[in-house]
Amino acid sequence: MTDLFDNAGLQPIPLQDADLSYAVAPSLGLPATSLFDQLYEQTEWRQEDIVVWGKTHRQPRLHAWYGDADSSYSYSGILLQPLPWTPLLLDLKQRLEVLAGAPFNSVLLNYYRDQSDSMGMHSDDEVELGPAPIIASLSLGEVRKLVFRHRHQRDLEALHLPLASGSVLLMRGATQRCWKHGINKQKKPCGPRLNLTFRRVFKSV
Repeated sequence: MTDLFDNAGLQPIPLQDADLSYAVAPSLGLPATSLFDQLYEQTEWRQEDIVVWGKTHRQPRLHAWYGDADSSYSYSGILLQPLPWTPLLLDLKQRLEVLAGAPFNSVLLNYYRDQSDSMGMHSDDEVELGPAPIIASLSLGEVRKLVFRHRHQRDLEALHLPLASGSVLLMRGATQRCWKHGINKQKKPCGPRLNLTFRRVFKSV
């Protein structure tokens, strides 16, 4: 699969029951290192408790939610009220809308401080996102592997997808309905990573 990552254009990633495509170096307006530094400094980061399978845990990363005024969103027992778009986030949104060919009205930012921070296996399948969400995931900083596991066919091999700094992964179609994805903790020390997932929240679906 390494040949999928050799050019800057969107390339499909073959995966049963999913619609994935990847751009290793799309136009982001600024170098990835500059984007990382500015987003880290400008973002109002939060860390709070989440409820998973009825148990409360401290969220193993920092996060922030920005978007249009009517784009409130909830997951894992957390209600996210959007902060107003910053000029930098608005510029990135518009660029990724062109890349994805779809409108977005919100973005979830996650900050992974080191190898101990993670994201549990989940699907972005909340009713507010509609039946076939289009999500554009921008990665900055340390390369971490996004793991995909099929929700229903346990015999299918998991996909371990390394996400380069400055790259964008598009998830469309049946991806959220059929697959879970997450980022595992790792033993090998690593630096920080920023991830921005642009999406559209619907008020009535």
